[in-house]
Amino acid sequence: MLARPLRILCTVILMMSPSLTAGVTVKLADGFDYPVGKPNADGYYKARGLRLRSPKHFGEDWNGKGGGDSDLHDPIYACGNGVVTFAYDIRGGWGRVIIIRHAYRDPKSSQIKFVDSLYGHNRKMLVKVGDKVKRGQQISTMGNNRGMYMAHLHFEIRHNLKIGMMRSSVKSNLTNWADPTAFIKKYRKLQVESKKHAVPTKTYPVYKGFKGL
Repeated sequence: MLARPLRILCTVILMMSPSLTAGVTVKLADGFDYPVGKPNADGYYKARGLRLRSPKHFGEDWNGKGGGDSDLHDPIYACGNGVVTFAYDIRGGWGRVIIIRHAYRDPKSSQIKFVDSLYGHNRKMLVKVGDKVKRGQQISTMGNNRGMYMAHLHFEIRHNLKIGMMRSSVKSNLTNWADPTAFIKKYRKLQVESKKHAVPTKTYPVYKGFKGL
């Protein structure tokens, strides 16, 4: 029997730790696709890529080949199976943002790993926090953040599940961030598994009053 102070300490640690017991399970990703022009980004080009040194850019900007706002309202898709952990209009330079958490089995180590994918500047969001999504499912439409930019998708993949909208809270390196195109190419096709897997929740700090899953 644990002494009372030790029991209290253990309880506090569990409450502060990412939760794997909240009953949130997802189907393991069977691979990853591009979030536009599914599955191969047909009709789009990568205008900007990942850059982890100044001037930093933590993901990729995808534009339609027609240029300008020709891609406004185009469909945006989940890059893989997962659960929506954030979906809010936070305005500012972001507008409507969706984050999806994915679980996948790394074919090299056979271990279950997790990543978050972020979709920024959406015009219309078709999902909400807690929704389960499938690879290739439409989650939103292309936006321009109320005319702040030409229409495009800002797309990120993160290894660090604690980032949420607080990008400056972690170091700018490939331990925390993934090169989205390189990640998709590496894990384009994964083994199909029917068993679902629990994902960590309660990992994001609250951002401007918006709380993640």
